[in-house]
Parts: sequence; structure tokens; C-alpha cells
Amino acid sequence: MDDILVEAAVESLAAALAAAEGGARRIDLCADLAHGGITPDIELLRDSVSRLPIPVFVLVRPRAGDFVYADAEHRTMLEQIRQAKGAGARGIVTGALTAQRDIDQNRTAELIAAARPLPVTFHRAFDECPDLSRALEILIQLGIARVLTSGGARTAADGVDQIGRLVKQAQGRIEIMPGGGIDAGNARQIVQTGVREIHFSVRHAEKVRKVLAS
Repeated sequence: MDDILVEAAVESLAAALAAAEGGARRIDLCADLAHGGITPDIELLRDSVSRLPIPVFVLVRPRAGDFVYADAEHRTMLEQIRQAKGAGARGIVTGALTAQRDIDQNRTAELIAAARPLPVTFHRAFDECPDLSRALEILIQLGIARVLTSGGARTAADGVDQIGRLVKQAQGRIEIMPGGGIDAGNARQIVQTGVREIHFSVRHAEKVRKVLAS
């Protein structure tokens, strides 16, 4: 799977360095991965950018829980994006939903504008949308670079058929990046959908090596 880009979700500098050593080609820097991830400390981002030879994307999510944000939380996210850009992040991972669990188009557009010129990944809030096909078209229209998805299922392996449908629908207009429970035992099946990138949490270099060798 040498042609597949591995994005490693990490919550420490040690894990980020291990992921790069193992062959990951991009970092998704987070905190509190046990609860789905939140925005990491800005000092961790600066340290990671200065030490890593690969691009560091940063999660912008002010709290765990749902993805419906109050005005104050949205303002916090815009400020976190500004700080991340200043600290050298190469991409932003974020997203917002309406109370009906659809893409919050206005707020997502504001997040994209704040991130510009950095690319934006819409995170797994996408999987909560009731109509993934419609949600994908909205993200394409908004200018999202990639969407992190398990195909609406608990794991990417469980949602592999839906991921395949999303890849066909995307037609190269947006990157479909599977995430959720990916390991050496299921990575080959998932990349057969036609995706070019995969995402999984990493603590040790060996996990990346095993996935790439699978």
C-alpha cells in the first residue's frame, strides 16, 4: 500500500514522531482522543511543527459531545483556527452541524474562510448526517478538501460499502478519507474502495508499518 497516504491521529509529540517514523505522511494533532478528540494545546502544535518532517493538520473542536455549537463556541473555533495558522499548521480539521444534524453551511463556510489558504478536512461529524450523499454535495460546494468518514457506521470496516459509494459520487471533487477502527487486519479491504488516504490513531510506529505492509 505504498501509494496510500496514512494520516495519523495523535495526541502527543512522542506519538507524532513515532507515526512519522513508521511511515505516516500526515499528522492530525488532537487532544482527548478517547472522547473523539478536541483542539490540542497550542504549544504542542508548535513543538510538533518544529520537530516533524511531515505536515501537521490540527483538530479544531472546542469540546467533546455533539457538533451543534453555540455562538460563543463558534467564535472560539474561529480563534483557534487563527492561532493554529500562526503556529504553522498545514491544514484544519473541523466541522459543525445544525440541530437537525445537517451540515451547518453558514458556520462551516466561516470556518473555511478563517482557515484559508489552508485546506479544511470535515471530520466525522459528517457521519451523523441523515443523508450522506446530500451532505457530501454540500461539502463539495463549500470547498472542503476532504471528509473523514466511517461511512456512517461505527467503524470504517462496517461502513465500507457506503465509503465505496461516496468515492464514486465524489469523482475526485473531494477526498474521501476513511477513519474509524482501521488496522492491518482491515486496511486492504477499505482501500479497495478506491480511496487514496486513510486515517487512524497512532501511538507506536509499528502500527503504521503493519498497516502499510498489509
